[in-house]
Amino acid sequence: MPTEAKWEYETRGGLAGKGYPWGDSVDSNKAYYDGCVEEPRAVGIYAAKGYGLYGMAGNVYEWWADWYDENYYSNLPVKNPPGSGPDSSRVLRGGSWNYPTNDLRVATGLNSSPTYKYSYYGFRCASGSH
Repeated sequence: MPTEAKWEYETRGGLAGKGYPWGDSVDSNKAYYDGCVEEPRAVGIYAAKGYGLYGMAGNVYEWWADWYDENYYSNLPVKNPPGSGPDSSRVLRGGSWNYPTNDLRVATGLNSSPTYKYSYYGFRCASGSH
């Protein structure tokens, strides 16, 4: 699984400073969120964003390799941050089909125990090659 920093970089897709992977406004034609569907959907329904990735906001919260750190941005180096240290919870990002619009924001995340299983949690595999 990728780190939280890698996910944020890839999700922004070159749109530095924007709130969502596609810009600054919520768009119901770009993500599943806020109960608009009753369960997770297949990835690839909506167009790819920035760097060619699909489904980076909404549908399911995605687990990341990092342990949760509430001071994530202030505790890590700016270049190639390695992720936070061990704790009892891991980072999830991206929002979900049954979470509100604010959770779709690129900089928004939550934390949960890796032992919890919900239909609104998922994961994304990443390869080292491009």
